[in-house]
Amino acid sequence: MANTFNSYQEAVAFQPGRFNPLMLAGNERAKVILVCFEPGQFIPVHRPGVDLTLLVLEGEGRLVADDQETTIGPGALAFVPAGEARGILAETRLVILHVVTPPPTDADHMEVMAGLQRGAWR
Repeated sequence: MANTFNSYQEAVAFQPGRFNPLMLAGNERAKVILVCFEPGQFIPVHRPGVDLTLLVLEGEGRLVADDQETTIGPGALAFVPAGEARGILAETRLVILHVVTPPPTDADHMEVMAGLQRGAWR
């Protein structure tokens, strides 16, 4: 089933405490996720077994991709292959479109959950 949005802004939603991943579409081959961050929120650096393509729609932050850390802003595009480190730290309100292939498993999220519990981005 196809999912269509006239504007990604229809789906934007922030939450206190941690980043907010909003699944826009998906199947057994891919997941399309809109991720919304308040300043200071983060996805901890981790190394899942999935490919990630991301596009920054709004805001600014820091991206770890493999062994490099870079500043990101609107229009920034990155591809991080499976097994390489990745993480995001929001410096302002930040909205990023993620396309993940294949969809992550619970095991892929274990490092993220551990980092959130520690309160540590890196």
